[in-house]
Amino acid sequence: MGLAQAIELDVVAAQAVAIARPRPSTLFGGGVVDSLVDLIKGEDDEPPIDVVVVDGRLTPVQQRNLERAWSTKVIDRTGLILEIFGARARTREGRLQVELAALTYARSRLVRSWTHLERQRGGLGFVGGPGETQIETDRRLISERIDRLRRDLKDVKRTRGLHRQARRRVPYPIVALVGYTNAGKSTLFNTLTRAEVMAEDQLFATLDPTMRGLDLPSGRSVILSDTVGFVSDLPHELVDAFHATLEEVCEADIVVHVRDVAHPDTEQQKADVLEVLRSLDLDETVDNDLIEVANKVDLLAAEDREVLVNQAGRSNGRVIPLSALTGAGTADLLAAFDARLARAATTVEVLLAYEDGATLAWLYDHGEVMARQDDDAGMHLTVRLDPANAARFEQRHGGGSPS
Repeated sequence: MGLAQAIELDVVAAQAVAIARPRPSTLFGGGVVDSLVDLIKGEDDEPPIDVVVVDGRLTPVQQRNLERAWSTKVIDRTGLILEIFGARARTREGRLQVELAALTYARSRLVRSWTHLERQRGGLGFVGGPGETQIETDRRLISERIDRLRRDLKDVKRTRGLHRQARRRVPYPIVALVGYTNAGKSTLFNTLTRAEVMAEDQLFATLDPTMRGLDLPSGRSVILSDTVGFVSDLPHELVDAFHATLEEVCEADIVVHVRDVAHPDTEQQKADVLEVLRSLDLDETVDNDLIEVANKVDLLAAEDREVLVNQAGRSNGRVIPLSALTGAGTADLLAAFDARLARAATTVEVLLAYEDGATLAWLYDHGEVMARQDDDAGMHLTVRLDPANAARFEQRHGGGSPS
């Protein structure tokens, strides 16, 4: 139901149907199909239902037969998610990925799209009639468009790779927010960065990655990235598009899993998110380095909130209870970022000449100057640098003596 509401459909009826043995022709048994006819056509002077959404995957034949039986448009879970992604994608790459997924999905359903031409088939049996010709024409046009989209996506990915290389030269660690759709990632992103990313109480409010600078209490600066929300049973046509939007997560120094702990299915949602992260080859991050944000604690009962806080206290900073909406607990999260970056940092001893103001400024901008002593030899500095900046300092300035 949440997926339907996310595309602003007015859900007038919902029904759970048990399927003992899926029927190849209609998925549901004949009794179920017949029992829904009156509801769909409208009862007691109610208007007919315009769209029926099946929360599952329909074959093209099943979709066609259900539309015939119910005399209305029928879409499955895949089609619904494609509609949502198509409505929300904003970047050029996002739109290309969604169009590619939609065309791949549509190509397999041409048999349904052109059923009104089946009566026109003629000839001697080995020469296709006009219906077949139209289907083949459409299939060829779709295939040509798919090839063009794939070429365009290669160019976009190449450009994005160059941008990622450029960001590696920027001396700021990247913190990526991940989590199930509608877990509160964008609200947390806005609270931390004072940005105005769209944050709605709906699924897939964010589809395109957004990045903003964030200053930590220690004075360090990081780049915070808001990503697309995860969902269970993602249509296979969208897997590549979905993973492409998550490539930034693979490059992140810190990955933050934002959970809606007030949701009744929070444990299953967590399992779905971790499964996707592992599919991105982030097993080490999942097992050892993931920071988990227990969001929406303000919606929990007092006793449940107390249990969660106690559990978080035993997690060595890996679980942070907070409310992205009220801001409660966000200071603990920022401190956790600092602690994580400090844990990976390298401490170097540096001797600078007094006239080397550029290097001194670089160290203050890109590291944490822990101690400084001036004498006749110059400026003696003890500086903590993250691994990337330590390597840059070694390359650009000859480095110092790590300790």
